[in-house]
Amino acid sequence: MTNHWIDLKNSDCILIMGSNPAENHPISFKYVTMAQQSGGKVISVDPRFTRTSSKADIYAPLRSGTDIAFLGGMIKYILDNKLYNEEYVLNYTNASFLVHNDYGFKDGLFTGYDPQAKKYDKKTWGFQVDEKGVPKRDLTLKDPRCVFNILKDHYNRYDLALVSKITGTPEANLLEVYKTYAATGEKGKAGTSMYAMGWTQHTVGVQNIRAMSIIQSLLANMGIAGGGINALRGESNVQGSTDQALLWHIWPGYTGIPTSSVASLDAFLAKIKPTTNDPLSLNWKQNYPKYAVSMLKSFFGENATKENEFGYQLLPKPDDGKSYSWLDLFDEMYKGSIKGFFAWGMNPACSSSNAGKVRKAMANLDWMVNVNLFDNETGSFWKGPGMNPSKIKTAVFMLPAAVSVEKEGSITNSGRWMQWRYQGPKPLGNSKPDGDIIMELGNMLREAYKKGGGKFPDAVLKLKWDYMTDGKFDAHKVAKEINGYFLEDATVNNQQFKKGDLVPSFVFLQADGKTSSGNWIYSGSYTNKGNMAARRSQKDAPNNIGLFPEFAWAWPVNRRIIYNRASVDLKGRPNDEKRWVVKYTFEQKEGKYVPGKWEGDVPDGPAPPLQNPDGTARTDGKYPFIMQKDGFAAIFGPGLTDGPLPEHYEPLECPVEKNFMSAQRVNPTAPVYGTDADAFASCDPRFPYVGTTYRVSEHWQTGLMTRPQAWLLELQPQVFVEMSEELAKLRGIKNGERVKVSSVRGALECTAVVTKRFKPMEIGDTIVHQVGMPYNYGWRWPVSGKEESANLLTPSTGDPNTRIPETKAFMVNISKIKRG
Repeated sequence: MTNHWIDLKNSDCILIMGSNPAENHPISFKYVTMAQQSGGKVISVDPRFTRTSSKADIYAPLRSGTDIAFLGGMIKYILDNKLYNEEYVLNYTNASFLVHNDYGFKDGLFTGYDPQAKKYDKKTWGFQVDEKGVPKRDLTLKDPRCVFNILKDHYNRYDLALVSKITGTPEANLLEVYKTYAATGEKGKAGTSMYAMGWTQHTVGVQNIRAMSIIQSLLANMGIAGGGINALRGESNVQGSTDQALLWHIWPGYTGIPTSSVASLDAFLAKIKPTTNDPLSLNWKQNYPKYAVSMLKSFFGENATKENEFGYQLLPKPDDGKSYSWLDLFDEMYKGSIKGFFAWGMNPACSSSNAGKVRKAMANLDWMVNVNLFDNETGSFWKGPGMNPSKIKTAVFMLPAAVSVEKEGSITNSGRWMQWRYQGPKPLGNSKPDGDIIMELGNMLREAYKKGGGKFPDAVLKLKWDYMTDGKFDAHKVAKEINGYFLEDATVNNQQFKKGDLVPSFVFLQADGKTSSGNWIYSGSYTNKGNMAARRSQKDAPNNIGLFPEFAWAWPVNRRIIYNRASVDLKGRPNDEKRWVVKYTFEQKEGKYVPGKWEGDVPDGPAPPLQNPDGTARTDGKYPFIMQKDGFAAIFGPGLTDGPLPEHYEPLECPVEKNFMSAQRVNPTAPVYGTDADAFASCDPRFPYVGTTYRVSEHWQTGLMTRPQAWLLELQPQVFVEMSEELAKLRGIKNGERVKVSSVRGALECTAVVTKRFKPMEIGDTIVHQVGMPYNYGWRWPVSGKEESANLLTPSTGDPNTRIPETKAFMVNISKIKRG
């Protein structure tokens, strides 16, 4: 999230697309309702008329997997009607940058595509630079090579008629959404978006969000109260887990990782440290060397020395060009190349796309450790449907873990707020908190390595591993280590510190090995002043917009709204006087303006604005988008795998034979796997209906914590498939009947829910039906074993940037089950 939950109340218009917060994030909807009560509009765009849709002011249906076409149409509408904020676009985005002369786009493909490798060479996606190496700009926005005009040309195809033909959304609905949301580009207005897995779980998932970021940049909705792009996390600490790098391709704090060919720390830092020759760009990522060395000191402590380059030589590194993401790991497991697997706090037998492949893959393991609250479909996969236990060699170990209320520690919510929770009841039976399990496993591994026989023991034996107190895991010790310490007496930023002092913030981290920090973005969360995450003050900030700066702690440096310096004009004055986030007051000495101070939220860097109050330029001012190398919001973004601009592609499985937008039907860089469990069926008459998955309020994720509870199971006892009245009539199905839903990969039995929430859609010259199923079920509960996971149907493909699976758009068939 760029903003936070409470800030939703400040919005004049909330576009809810790719999410269903009324049902899946009900507490958040409290603030959506507050926005409505203050006159704000709520727009729900969804394939299904959801509970969120029922509370919205405007509802627009769309075919699953066509979000970019929908959003691309809005970009064209904003540009054609000059509804963008010209001052913001010119001064705070890269709209004026001149793109490389060899860049181009033709019939669905950007320049540099290699069809054999299925990847792009991005060298033509960069910007023209002047003699100083600074991107060239056209401040008139008239040069045909400037980003603004390339954006116009790219989305000129996305007219109402074509967007409607692709999405199935009636033109009148499109126009109503576009007009309502684009109105937030007016000065003093704010619009925000709320998305979840309905946007991410596609082969164009990242580009869905990129499309919204372009809209928000055009409308000056980034950095403001009631604005931003807000991701709704599916668990209370998913944000915290990704922050701490539970994804394979990042270090804590979203720093890239080295691959095996990067031989030294210096070579790695040179690779990840961006450089700019523009003195007005803060280019905050230039500080990555400080954060990387401090992290290594946190990992290896005194064993992180200059001789081993502060521990760099002790780190495992992935092979070049190889992905170790979810889809790839289970693909390798299916092929038999992975022998052991820790399933920690997860249930991939139900949660993974192409779940049938995943279950068969686990049968190829030598051993698996299931760390969870209870047994689940993953731990008992060997005795599940279609399995023959006598032929499965996998030894399964169960380590019972404590539930969240039985543990002390922090969670970081969707709004980046780190909140400390204290232990309630003690863990039951022989279950243990995850921290204790990790520490004990680590201790046993260390003892095993000391005895010899293991490869490269130093990587384990030289870890800093002192996070227990009185034989128990100590969450406070870990929180302090994540925050970071001064490892020697030091004077930094004119402040003196003693060895052992906690670092006040990441501004004080050093690249010489004299500081530690397990995660730079959390530096400042646990200081000499105490545990910032444990604070519970109800006092708001002076601007009274719901920041509550002394309630918990938000990364980075307790900033509640990211890129907040974009909420002011060039002179530091708020563009919205009523809901100002930050503002700058200059001082005068001897008739000259000198640096003053920022008020309100913690600003994105202390530098003054770009201009003095009289309009004269400052040499010490900085651009507001400090995490971008050039300091500007990236309308044109050359860093992604599949293109610098979002482009509509069909899902890998879709109901149309061609892409109405171009000759390139699907994302040309989307991953495709080739085992016998990876069948696909697009435009196949055997599977004529679009399927999608979602959640229900009564069950939590795959249902492990809820399906065993009789009262919750009574509320939602069966997996169901929602379908329109028209499709039910076509297939001769009545409400409540049991039906078979099948894809080319698998099938499951569902209860039919015939509803007005789905409607047939006209896509080109074809009538397309959509159906939806919750993924919260599995064969362990209820005990009948007949309620299975909808992920038996979903394909093994996903976004090429993140590898998140495409579980929101695939092709299925439905047939009535005839008993006897």
